[in-house]
Amino acid sequence: MSSDRLSATFSALADPTRRAILARLAEGEASVTELAEPFEMSLPAVSKHLKVLERAGLIARGREAQWRPCRLEPAPLAQASGWLERYRSFWEQSFDRLEDYLTDLQSKETRHGGDS
Repeated sequence: MSSDRLSATFSALADPTRRAILARLAEGEASVTELAEPFEMSLPAVSKHLKVLERAGLIARGREAQWRPCRLEPAPLAQASGWLERYRSFWEQSFDRLEDYLTDLQSKETRHGGDS
């Protein structure tokens, strides 16, 4: 596992099952059994996903008697969001240029009667 926290976060987020687990944990703490309910996989398979999320720092597991609740740890998600945010202006500018280009094409088509 990479020591780079951002790489670990994106690696963990690459799997749809892990993203679904995080979405569930965004609603509140849950046990492994509760997290496993919507998936057609064994508890050990879900536990493997939880270990990946835990190593990435995306979840923490507690211990309350027999119950081991999992909870979302938002800091790595905030870091990933911050990293992605740096590229927002690039994408917005790209979409603005595309919109300008399409508007120009439409106006040319209208001026020429729409004939190709």
